[in-house]
Amino acid sequence: MKRDYNLTELKSVAKELIDKSSSKTLLFFGAMGVGKTTLIKELCKELGIQDVANSPTFSLVNEYRTKADELVYHFDFYRIEDETEAYDMGIEEYFYSNAWCFVEWPEHIENLLPLDAAEVHIEMLENGLRSIQLKNKA
Repeated sequence: MKRDYNLTELKSVAKELIDKSSSKTLLFFGAMGVGKTTLIKELCKELGIQDVANSPTFSLVNEYRTKADELVYHFDFYRIEDETEAYDMGIEEYFYSNAWCFVEWPEHIENLLPLDAAEVHIEMLENGLRSIQLKNKA
């Protein structure tokens, strides 16, 4: 999946990501301010989360529950200083829990990432649109 979109299309982009991802672990790559958190909030809505999804910049992980009582984890590793911080918090248990895991700044913990995780690359285009590409590994 590769496409350009504007913010009014976030709902359809989120639905397409959920439908076309080969993994429940999505790794979000993109520059600061490109819209990773905004897209993850929309993914959470699409999955039926009733809470307001916020970036876990300082707590590293936020946990949400869907209407169907499924777990969703949202990680933000921007401020992590060493991969051992993620390892010590039990990151592997999250990744192998069969819950949705949305990971911002995955490059900060690259040695701990599941091999089958799907990558989501977002870029800001000059015309104000964003370009998104889903790369499934499986």
